[in-house]
Amino acid sequence: MVEDYGFEAGRVERLLSDAQRKQAILDSISRPAEKTMEWHSYRKIFIRPERIAQGQEFMASHADALARAEQEYGVPPEIIAAIIGVETWYGRYLGNYRVLDALATLAFDYPPRSRFFRSELEQFLLMTREQGLDPLALKGSYAGAMGYGQFISSSYRHYAVDFDQDGVADILTNPVDAIGSVANYFSEHHWRAGEPVADRLSQDLPADSRLLTSGLKPSLNVADYRKAGLPVPDSVSDALPARALRLKAESNHEVWLTYRNFYVITRYNHSHLYAMAVHQLSEALKAGGERDEQQTDG
Repeated sequence: MVEDYGFEAGRVERLLSDAQRKQAILDSISRPAEKTMEWHSYRKIFIRPERIAQGQEFMASHADALARAEQEYGVPPEIIAAIIGVETWYGRYLGNYRVLDALATLAFDYPPRSRFFRSELEQFLLMTREQGLDPLALKGSYAGAMGYGQFISSSYRHYAVDFDQDGVADILTNPVDAIGSVANYFSEHHWRAGEPVADRLSQDLPADSRLLTSGLKPSLNVADYRKAGLPVPDSVSDALPARALRLKAESNHEVWLTYRNFYVITRYNHSHLYAMAVHQLSEALKAGGERDEQQTDG
């Protein structure tokens, strides 16, 4: 940091000496919900009436910013709102860990990902200097994610935008900048406007089916699933990359065909459970908005 970025050696040492090792952070990162829960339990965390209702309030309050984000970046309002809803309940829960403590704990006491978090600690110090923020004061998640959309420090530096044009890209306290920044993140990760995200199929697949490919990125296309006899909606192009998921429901399994935009959601959090929660919350938010429009028109 001193040689590469011109930081004062004494300041960096003082900051790191102030960082506190937190066992709760190590415990949390060792058992994230995305890796310890089945779909039916994970879904209940996010697809709840109160989260849907508050999401519709968020969308109504920020309708202009969401519409402008869709126009500029091609990302639907309900997707942006669903990301913020899943991450922080629309800004209600931004995290209680000091980001410095989280990143230092994981950088120096969590060997499986120490290299990644040392890089994020470096990015955090750069970001706070660039934004004029106090690195001792910022709070976030156990993994050091911050603000409405829970950006890690490198994402803050690369994707945060000053969407309200007040001279500051503030995703920590400014929902308008957060909306634009989430949309920018998705655009930079190749969200395709107008393409579907996922469809639930009526036909089950055996757990060992060759159609249930490994990895988050689709390695087959829709035509492959149609040839295998799966009832894919007619509106979906044969050429669209696709991946089938078999998710554990309470009494059976759900089979979903996920597409390129679903994969883009997993670039935000590398979990198909997370991406499915975002998709289903977005669909609930969209359905609620359409009902409101119909009632207004009526």
